[in-house]
Amino acid sequence: MKIRVVSKREEIEKLDTDEKIIHLAFRPSNEDIFNLVKRCKDVEVIQIPTSYRRTVSKSIEMFMEMQNIKLIEGDVWGHRKDINEYYTVSPAIAERINALRSEGISDEIIAEKLSREGKLKKEMLFYILSQS
Repeated sequence: MKIRVVSKREEIEKLDTDEKIIHLAFRPSNEDIFNLVKRCKDVEVIQIPTSYRRTVSKSIEMFMEMQNIKLIEGDVWGHRKDINEYYTVSPAIAERINALRSEGISDEIIAEKLSREGKLKKEMLFYILSQS
């Protein structure tokens, strides 16, 4: 799974229109979110750092909910945008999810366990769990 990292609002207009998961590494305004959703019609998840999450307006939250877009907190630790514009979630995460599911462990416990072990927050893990 790949997460498209956007570090500047100017990059929004250059995004591939098929992007599904986007991490905004800057504090987005309402206009930035609208432009992003307008550009990427199939976006499913917008991830922003925890410190920026508190600044997102209620109207944008409602807009995203109506568009069935998940707004989640999180970061892409250790990612170098100058090397690759995508952060790749390790295939080992999917393997670990499958192994834990085969043991009959619930998604809640899997997300809790993997969030402690890795770099992903529970919200992103729940999204990954829903996709696998």
